[in-house]
Amino acid sequence: MLQIAQVLLSKHVPSTTLHKLPAIILSGMEKKPHDPLKFAVIGCGRIGQRHIKHINSVGELSAIVDTDTNLLRMVAAGKNVEQFSSLQEFLFHAPEIDVVSICTPNSYHAAQSVACLQAGYHVVCEKPMALTLPDCHAMDLAAKAANKQLFIIKQNRYNVPVQHVKKMIDEGFLGRILSVQVNCFWNRDEQYYANSWKGSLDVDGGTLFTQFSHFIDLMLWLAGDIIEVQAFMENLHHKKLIEFEDTGVAIFKFANGALGGLHYTVNAYNKNMEGSITVMGEKGTIKVGGEYLNELEYQVLEDDQENLVSLGNKPIHFGSYQGNMSNHLLAYQNVVDVLNGDASITTSVSEAIKTIEVINKIYASAKYHYGRTDIS
Repeated sequence: MLQIAQVLLSKHVPSTTLHKLPAIILSGMEKKPHDPLKFAVIGCGRIGQRHIKHINSVGELSAIVDTDTNLLRMVAAGKNVEQFSSLQEFLFHAPEIDVVSICTPNSYHAAQSVACLQAGYHVVCEKPMALTLPDCHAMDLAAKAANKQLFIIKQNRYNVPVQHVKKMIDEGFLGRILSVQVNCFWNRDEQYYANSWKGSLDVDGGTLFTQFSHFIDLMLWLAGDIIEVQAFMENLHHKKLIEFEDTGVAIFKFANGALGGLHYTVNAYNKNMEGSITVMGEKGTIKVGGEYLNELEYQVLEDDQENLVSLGNKPIHFGSYQGNMSNHLLAYQNVVDVLNGDASITTSVSEAIKTIEVINKIYASAKYHYGRTDIS
């Protein structure tokens, strides 16, 4: 019994020990409900408000921060939250918060994440992680030095059809991956860029960062590391609106020998047209499409256990599901589960860094930097 008592007093109970403990002792080790995690949101714009909505489903929103005091008051209305008009003010008052969510413009992500990590908070950072590799590595080092978790939002990994493709690949139904094609045909008009940081090279960073970094992440998640990139880009239809490309094409060579392609644009007429990923394997082909990766459009497998071949090419819809819009709740549930010791992190920092590395390689290959010197 002394050995059992020592095990129970230890911080971690080895899994190999649990089956040896008497049932009466195991019954006393059932997990107790966790206290709700307390969150702060930095940046109360459209994406920040989406985070706030989902935080309230999994934890407790305790503070919000925005330099626009009118917006701050509007978002705070009806909520029992502390309000701060700057990150500096928030850090000075050091409220009792567990997690800080960074929902500010792209170029602010790195410095604000590092500041919050160094202040002792876990951090959830919206995509993109940062605009440069040095900034990404600074965030990673700050998290490790503070012994805090750094979560990078990659909500499209939770898309139902994307999860299906990942399962098919991981379980070998497609065999060796031969090639991957990503198409991103969206619309971003003058109204989208008006009176906004979006479109600014220094703050936005480029179309791949703001619109399509999720697709780069999924391509890497499904097909593995990229070792070679060639790309072309132009600003064909937004010359008076943005300081970078509105259209680009890139080709890739993967470490596993597969080839890949990316065609992206924000020039689709009037509305978003398509966001798709097609994977060609030696034993099957599968495509996830729709506007937001919300349809399984095509699947032909050598061993088709799902029996989707009988549906022909008819897309399989997933209700009102909107791929890149509806999964922040699942991302936040992962944050809570990880911090409570109930799950592993969905997207590691190293994976998020690889996305930024590939984006910078695409820009470097296209030689379309508009004078930027921070491409690694």
